[in-house]
This record gives sequence, structure tokens and C-alpha cells, in this order.
Amino acid sequence: MPVTLGVVMDPIGSIKPYKDSTFAMLLAARARGWQVRYFEPADLYLRDGVARGRWRSLEVRDDPADWFTLGDGGDAALGDLDIILMRQDPPITNAYLYVTYLLEMAEAAGALVANRPASVRDANEKLFAARFPQCMVPTLVSSDSERLRAFIREQGDVIVKPLDAMGGAGVFRLAAGGPNIGATLEILTANGSLHVMAQRYIPEIVHGDKRILMIDGEPVPFALARIPQGDEVRGNLAAGGRGEGRELTARDRWIAAQIGPTLKEKGLIFVGLDVIGDYLTEINVTSPTCIRELDAAYGLDIAGQLLDHLAGRLAGRRA
Repeated sequence: MPVTLGVVMDPIGSIKPYKDSTFAMLLAARARGWQVRYFEPADLYLRDGVARGRWRSLEVRDDPADWFTLGDGGDAALGDLDIILMRQDPPITNAYLYVTYLLEMAEAAGALVANRPASVRDANEKLFAARFPQCMVPTLVSSDSERLRAFIREQGDVIVKPLDAMGGAGVFRLAAGGPNIGATLEILTANGSLHVMAQRYIPEIVHGDKRILMIDGEPVPFALARIPQGDEVRGNLAAGGRGEGRELTARDRWIAAQIGPTLKEKGLIFVGLDVIGDYLTEINVTSPTCIRELDAAYGLDIAGQLLDHLAGRLAGRRA
């Protein structure tokens, strides 16, 4: 019996297929003969207590000039789908949260949703990492400029970032005694009304910000180190970083082992850990990337591994 896969994602016409992890998942679904139902977030709705969606059929091919064809579709109860991949990119706005509520209802109606919608809502990608202080450098979350200033003086060299951004947006490096600390904190905290995260600067960033992909709490054995270019302090690929594959170190595996059981417990099946040097900085639970780069570097099939895991869960339900 073929698997019916729903994918909720941003418009497929706007992706970069050569580096898009959702596209890798779609290629893996095609290779397995799964039926794909394509949804954009606005296609989802609720009628009389039932989460539903307007879907279109989707064909994909690994051609950067012509990578998809959308076909005819229909309207379906989301709970009737076998598996739903929630792959909408952050930031987590109200619109994003509303989609998680609808998908939570689909989950209750029988669909296997990855990642679990309630856990995605609960696991802010910066704050969730702070549950594992043994893996992190000294970290402060506050909206109070004086408290943040004191932390900067204490640590000497600090990265400050908003809690709701992605791709390195809004990340600042502030050194004790610097001339623009006050103005920067005013902007980031919206004059004390928003909490931000401050972390001791990790100089090993020059060697890359490693993305470790986790499937059901277990790490893929290789990470993608995203290396800052020029005088940039951010390694994010979206900020111009260069990707380079690395085998996991013993410390990387230790960090993964610290976090893995919590991911399994929360139904966070596909997750990306960000590690600089020996320290965890973030846990990405929304739509982690870097599948295609690691597949190309090491001959892996990470998306296939993920879908096989989901298929195994589905078979267990059907048994």
C-alpha cells in the first residue's frame, strides 16, 4: 500500500533545489513511489472541527532548471494522510503558530506529523538549547540592558542575538568597552521590551559553525561546518558562509547524546544541532537544512534515512 505524504512548505518555485533539504525529502519520496500532496500554509483550514487542506499533486526531478510540476489536486482531511512533513521556514509568526494548531488536529486525527506540532511551538530554537547548559558557554537571556551590559563586561566578548530570527539575522558581536553597546541593545531589545540571548563569543567560529543533523535522536555521522568568510562573524550559509563536511568528533557525539533522548520524547524527529567548537549554540526544530551538502560530500541519503524511519513508524501503527 503506497504511502500518502503531505508536505507543508513555502512555495516550491522559490526554493534553491540544489541546496534545499525539503526538496531532498521530495526526491526520496519519489524514489519510494510515495504519493505526494503539496500544501502551502495558506491551503490549510479548519471546518467543523476537522483540519483540512487544498492539495495539489507534485512531481519533482533533480534538475536545477526544471525541478517540479504541480498537477491537479483536491481537498482532503489532513488526518487521512499517512505522513505530513511540516517544512515551513521560520520565523515563527502568528501565522506559523496557527498552522501548527491545524497540524496538531491532523495528528490527533491519525496523521504522523514530523516534527510534532506542539513541540515545534514549545521549542524556541535559541531557548530550547538553554535546557542543556552543560553543553553551552555562559549564556544570558534578558531584556534588561544593564543586566546585558554587566554580562558583556563579565565575559569580555559576547554574541547577542534575537530569539525569533533565522539565518544569522540580527546577530551582533559586542566587546566590553565597545562604543555601540547601548545603541545595539536598545535596537535588539526594542528599548527593553524584548528578550535577547547573549553568549560568550566562541573563537572557534573561524573553523565553522557545525550543523549536526539528528534523526529520531541519533546523529548523522557527519556535520556541515559553515565557515564565515572575510570579516564576517556568522557562519550561516544564508549570511555567505562556506560549507565544509566534517566527521563528528567525540565531543559532538557527546552533545548529541545529551540532547537525543529529549528529542525522542518530544517527537522532534528531524532536528539540526548547531555546534561551534565544543559548544552547543542552537537547536533547529522547524526546517533544518544541510541535507544536500552532506549527501554530496559523503554519498549519503539522509532524506531517505528519514523517510525510512517514518515509514517504519507508520508500519508499526498499521500492524
